[in-house]
Amino acid sequence: MTDNQTSDNNPQADTTQTSDSSTNNGSQVLLNLESLIKTHITGIDNRKAELKKQREMLTSAFANDETYREAEAKAKEAAKEKGKIKANILLQPAVKQNADKIKELTCEIKEMSNALSDYLREYSRMSGTNEIEGDDGEICEIVYVAKLVKKSKRSRD
Repeated sequence: MTDNQTSDNNPQADTTQTSDSSTNNGSQVLLNLESLIKTHITGIDNRKAELKKQREMLTSAFANDETYREAEAKAKEAAKEKGKIKANILLQPAVKQNADKIKELTCEIKEMSNALSDYLREYSRMSGTNEIEGDDGEICEIVYVAKLVKKSKRSRD
């Protein structure tokens, strides 16, 4: 009996082999992806350490320059003066009301953006598409951004 005869006579055997190989292939892809993620995390951590070192060297170069230190002291004094003037202006009722309105609108925008993100995720899941047409007729693509956040030690236990 040849391989072709086996496949013709037993279609389940062919499906099982395909299923097993796709599972193995999927597992290998997942392992490769995990390895790639870990490599990138290590690379990012190494570059962050190098960046910190380079920034410290740059800061040290500025700190060792007398002219820069004098200019920095003048800038700090000017910033203090600016802060005092700003605080006095913010005491005015109309300005305080405006500043409060800005904070309120900023908070509302953040909350609405978070809700929109949830709605878009659900829309994409339900519709099976990653595009949506806006009121203006413009087609927009739904894009997801993933980031890595370390779990706290408590949540790991």
